[in-house]
Amino acid sequence: MRVLVVEDSVRLREGVAGALRKAGYAVDTAADGEEGHWAAQSNAYDAIILDIMLPGMDGLEILGHLRQKGNTTPILLLTARDTVPDRVKGLRAGADDYLVKPFALDELLARIEVLCRRVYGLVENCVSVGGLEIDFSRRRASVEGREITLPAREWALLEYFARRQGQVVTRTEIEEHIYDSRVDPMSNVVDAAVYALRRKLAAAGAPPLIHTRRGLGYVLEASDS
Repeated sequence: MRVLVVEDSVRLREGVAGALRKAGYAVDTAADGEEGHWAAQSNAYDAIILDIMLPGMDGLEILGHLRQKGNTTPILLLTARDTVPDRVKGLRAGADDYLVKPFALDELLARIEVLCRRVYGLVENCVSVGGLEIDFSRRRASVEGREITLPAREWALLEYFARRQGQVVTRTEIEEHIYDSRVDPMSNVVDAAVYALRRKLAAAGAPPLIHTRRGLGYVLEASDS
């Protein structure tokens, strides 16, 4: 999943981005409102973390512009203001969630997880595909009780496939949702990641689950029908 963090405080921005990356998210950051507004319009994100008090454009301005243009990306507002009118104003402007500073990183991660889950219409925390069990909340995958150890990037890829289970996922979609702006789009990172993930699943005893659709992309399903 790919997340944009728009926050002018260097310490907070880097702290949030670091926690998200450690949890397996691809993360882009912006230090002011104009940069954040441009990034939100230029890339596909699964969620945006948006500070309200920003230099340039403030968070509510960015939120309003995005919603007016039909951008439905889930947005979590960050603010130091803790009054009911402030929260109501943000939610009525189109925000999906609201978190008051200071906050615990674990709570932020949990809220982002919920927002990303909503994007793909998932309610349950776990899915099963051909004997492969995927637990989103615990970030664990297993086959017949045997846990599969996956580094953050491979977990993110498996999670994205699972959230799109049965649907063809293009290379472009994988690049947009799994990798941030630091990755060279001309590299073979997608092919290498899919290959590595397939090997891990096979080693754990899972049947072939990630199938190639030539000229289209990949699909996660129990049989290659």
